[in-house]
Amino acid sequence: MADTLNTAVAILRKNKFKLTKQRHALLEFLLTNQGHYTDVVAVDAYMRTEFPGMSHNTVYRNLKEFEEVGIVEQNTEQERARVKYQCDFHHQHHHHFICQNCGKVTELQMCPMDFFCDQLPGYDITGHSFELYGICAECKAAGVETAPQSLVKN
Repeated sequence: MADTLNTAVAILRKNKFKLTKQRHALLEFLLTNQGHYTDVVAVDAYMRTEFPGMSHNTVYRNLKEFEEVGIVEQNTEQERARVKYQCDFHHQHHHHFICQNCGKVTELQMCPMDFFCDQLPGYDITGHSFELYGICAECKAAGVETAPQSLVKN
């Protein structure tokens, strides 16, 4: 965990950001939830509990800046923004399997874009997002067979 925190601090410094006590606390909070996406509202609530004078805008701006420099990843689940600490600083382009029971995020090592590019000759693809959803091996071993209906994606 210390190496991961040091990497994030180095990225902030390289991008000319000061390491304030608020940014440090935000990094530590994200690290404690490293294997899962966390609702941005929960991040905001935590930070405002730790730093009562901190504004919503400051929390959201820092999360956006962390995303821009590659420290956090963001996605949207049921119209709610969620963030997680970067899985792999050396391979920032990657995809995930997300357990719909426990929320565990597992990095996928392969990108399926070649498959789609072959089907779209002459097209100019400017970006993509790819995630798989289901039940992780640990939840399956614990007897979970299906995801809660509120989490099922179509």
